[in-house]
Amino acid sequence: MERIRLGNTVFEGRNNAYLIPGERPTLVDVGVATDSVRRDLRDGLDATGHEISDLDAIVLTHWHADHTGLAGELQAESGADVYVHEGDAGIVAGDPEALDAERQIRERRFEEWGIPDGPLDEVTSFLDGHVELQGDAVDVTTVEDGDRIAAGDGELEVVHLPGHAAGLSAFAFDGDDGREAFVGDVILPKYTPNVGGADLRVDRPLETYLDSLARLADADFTRAWPGHRDPIDDPAGRARVIAEHHRERTERVLSVLDEHGPADAWTVSAHLFGDLSAIHILHGPGEAFAHLDHLVAEGVVERDGDEYLAADTEVDVDELVPVPETKR
Repeated sequence: MERIRLGNTVFEGRNNAYLIPGERPTLVDVGVATDSVRRDLRDGLDATGHEISDLDAIVLTHWHADHTGLAGELQAESGADVYVHEGDAGIVAGDPEALDAERQIRERRFEEWGIPDGPLDEVTSFLDGHVELQGDAVDVTTVEDGDRIAAGDGELEVVHLPGHAAGLSAFAFDGDDGREAFVGDVILPKYTPNVGGADLRVDRPLETYLDSLARLADADFTRAWPGHRDPIDDPAGRARVIAEHHRERTERVLSVLDEHGPADAWTVSAHLFGDLSAIHILHGPGEAFAHLDHLVAEGVVERDGDEYLAADTEVDVDELVPVPETKR
């Protein structure tokens, strides 16, 4: 397996694509649809002795443009089958109904969160101004949890781990030292993946993500190959660190409501993150919303219209945000 490092000046940067050589050459994730990333990908394939026309399969971890943007044009050039979880397939395929449904959810959430006019105009312009980064429409083959995809000289097992995105899936395989996985943005080595703003279609986003972290930790992979930056040699440990981060954030959200509530998601976000710009105007209140939504479901926060206030009840944050145990 070969890691191909891709630039990304639009979002968080330092994307990875992974080439699995062999009888069925397979590419895992493809990068955003910009000229610089096209060059990075072609140069990376060339360094391994491959061309785009050699590809027989493309596997996508989730629908975000920095992972899928070049899939359509790569498919057109190579004839490769493109696999993505059914939860994200409509958006990757460019299905108008799926795209319209996502936009409607976005508009509703922005209103609920209370984003002021200035930041609202900025984030809307950012999102609408980068539509081309999604690239060409893709003829997708949908997969589900537990499916197996022939790749290289072996196979990949689909492990559905939603939260950051509805269809986000890891792809597990037998490595030299045990079971490994391409994990997309389920866990990252430096940042914590955004939850709540990254995919507005996810119901109960924080709970869903915590369940995925627990499942990933339980899988006890020996190594994870993320969508950004360097490989993770202790995936279960990293999942635990991220869960602990969300436990601390839950405590901060409760403190904000105690000191400043009732408050909407935008106000809570401002106390958590301060001033935001560009895509972070989506991610900040989205993350605040994910925590507020979780606390409402757990009965420790009440919602009145678009505002949230702490309920008069005892709170055990350790129970609200479970941290998975690690086996090693």
